[in-house]
Amino acid sequence: MFASLARFTTHRSKLVLYLSGVLLVLAGALGGGVISTLSAGGFTDSSTESARTAEVLDGRFGSGAPNLTLLVTDERGVDDPAVSAAGARLTERIGAEDGVEQALSYWTLGKAPALRGEGGDSAMVLVRITGDEDQVQKTLERIQPEYDRTVEGLETRVGGVAVANKEITETTSDDLLLIEMVTFPVLLVVMLFVFRSVVAALVPLAVAGLTIVSVLLTLRVLTLFTDVSVLATNVATGLGLGLAIDYGLILLKRYREELHGGADTDTAIATALRTAGRTVLFSAVTVALALAGLLVFPFYFLRSFAYAGIPTALLAALVSITFLPALLKALGPRIDKGRVLGRGKEEKPPKPETERFWYRLATNVMRFPVPVAVAVIGLLLFLGSPFLSLHMSLADDRVLPADTQSRQISDLIREDFSAQESQALNVVLNDTPPTGERSIDAYAQKLSTLGNVARVDSEAGSFAAGEQVAPPGPGSERFSADNSTYLSVIPKSESLSEEGEELVKDIRTAEAPYDIQVGGPAAELVDSLDSMYDKLPAALAIIGVTTFVLLFLFTGSLVLPLKALVLNCLSLSATFGVLVWGFQDGHLEGIVGDFVVTDTITWTVPVLLFCIAFGMSMDYEVFLLSRIKEEWDRSGDNQLAVARGLERTGAMVTAAAGLIAIVWLGFVLSGISYLKAIGLGLAIAVLMDATLVRGALVPAFMRLAGRANWWAPAPLARFHKKFGLREAPDAVKEPATKESVH
Repeated sequence: MFASLARFTTHRSKLVLYLSGVLLVLAGALGGGVISTLSAGGFTDSSTESARTAEVLDGRFGSGAPNLTLLVTDERGVDDPAVSAAGARLTERIGAEDGVEQALSYWTLGKAPALRGEGGDSAMVLVRITGDEDQVQKTLERIQPEYDRTVEGLETRVGGVAVANKEITETTSDDLLLIEMVTFPVLLVVMLFVFRSVVAALVPLAVAGLTIVSVLLTLRVLTLFTDVSVLATNVATGLGLGLAIDYGLILLKRYREELHGGADTDTAIATALRTAGRTVLFSAVTVALALAGLLVFPFYFLRSFAYAGIPTALLAALVSITFLPALLKALGPRIDKGRVLGRGKEEKPPKPETERFWYRLATNVMRFPVPVAVAVIGLLLFLGSPFLSLHMSLADDRVLPADTQSRQISDLIREDFSAQESQALNVVLNDTPPTGERSIDAYAQKLSTLGNVARVDSEAGSFAAGEQVAPPGPGSERFSADNSTYLSVIPKSESLSEEGEELVKDIRTAEAPYDIQVGGPAAELVDSLDSMYDKLPAALAIIGVTTFVLLFLFTGSLVLPLKALVLNCLSLSATFGVLVWGFQDGHLEGIVGDFVVTDTITWTVPVLLFCIAFGMSMDYEVFLLSRIKEEWDRSGDNQLAVARGLERTGAMVTAAAGLIAIVWLGFVLSGISYLKAIGLGLAIAVLMDATLVRGALVPAFMRLAGRANWWAPAPLARFHKKFGLREAPDAVKEPATKESVH
């Protein structure tokens, strides 16, 4: 296949380049506006109790969790008669807007104390915009300008979940442009040092550019059939840039080796495709399968990264083995034009293989495999220890920069209001007697005595600390429906917290007079984590089994795939530990930019990090094992194969890791805190994998395992001989030489 591909791309190079140019223009035109079609949600599972409760509240009661908050202030005080009248008119006015299902306020709920600021000059209007996320955003776009100003003589500012989602989308778009503007010049400078030529440095960036616009077009098509998270564009861009550079680097390195060895352009391209091209394609499949683990989760936020990441990996490989060879054919020997380092100096002859850095590193590690392994594993376990105290939560406005409006308004509400009115838990009681015949007073009183409950509102009035504090009022009828009712349980503290999770569990286990279901932000957090934990074993099984099978097909060994899985999990646990220490505990606050320390990590971060980083670490594993396997097939000497394999890939893997780390570190510039965590985590994972794992643990392990590295039962060995994947044709074994490491 690769021989035919090489002939086509070299003999029809102008056609391939022309088609690539057409693709670039079309993909840029059609996919460039993809962000406007993406969504900011996707963190909840529609099959959970909290999701079903939201549907019941919407369909049966015309109610639900407020997703828009108006913070109203007036220096006369919110209890001034004129202000009260204006506040009531404001509530009625926004409640009558198209797309608004419900509007309640301090003035329409009998001056509920929790909706009044402690200073007495501010109050809240809680608004429920109906529809899915896209409909909510359209309604918000229409009404926000009308209420984000002085209305009815009152100073009004708009915040809440809907505004936060809008600002996440806008911030994501701005961040993407900023990250590209910063990382591309830095990458180019670093690549000049790697390739020592302007032309050679630009080639992988050209591959990356074509890959990224192709991915954006793919995402645009996907939005026609399913919801896709807006943050998928950031990760797809980072992954596309990183993988395209990786794949361009390995192919270009092999091509230049052949070219400098005396081969003509066509032969060099054919050899590079037949060897490194196979590795690139295999690597892309490995990355894609690792990301496929995200598809099992019932959250379109997570699935979006599989929708984006799988085609990104495959497109990066496809562009690398089609567009890149055609470009190399067009450039020919001019690939080395524009040398900027070492110009005018006589090049020194290369050192003997045994005196080169990576060969000497491998041999030194293999002389002392046990001490090296113990020291590195000890360091990784130490770095990973904070991971034991991981606490996850849903994302809210606190992931946004401090200057965003939703964040500012929510901070003011947290500081000035006594209860989390907009984060109430909703407890629906089903199959009750009709209105007037049911009694829920005792149940409402019981719930009001639970820890962390500020107040319980119901059709029977309001209750606090086991006592009725207000009789049924003007807003009480909203809790009633035929044969059903619901209670609003307002927490004292932040809903998305450990206390909020405990409150959900307490309500669900408390004895109730009728069948209940619980919804609200804290219930969504509990249900989302439960759904994630339920699906996690399946995701891990997909990743583990497919990776194991592919590495077996590549190496013919059962030991090496197991080694890869164990070492990758070990290095990833260290990465998670650093993130918990830095973001959950707040030690990196100020170092990677300002963010709110919530004593939690957004729950999607560890899952995403595991799948993406696992796939990328397998990327480097394939690069290394391909050369080690090639040397093992040639010499039959395990230690020599490891030393030569590391020597021939060490510099390349380190350069690739450094370049892709720059890409991911660019995400630290993001204003969204969990994008900072994802970017920093992936950069740490890549660098740790390329240095501590590939440079120390792999040689140490392979030295200790010896010839057992290549063991497989006889039936599987025969299967691999017939169906296994190889980078190059079977090599003729050479006898061990004096260079063998003993």
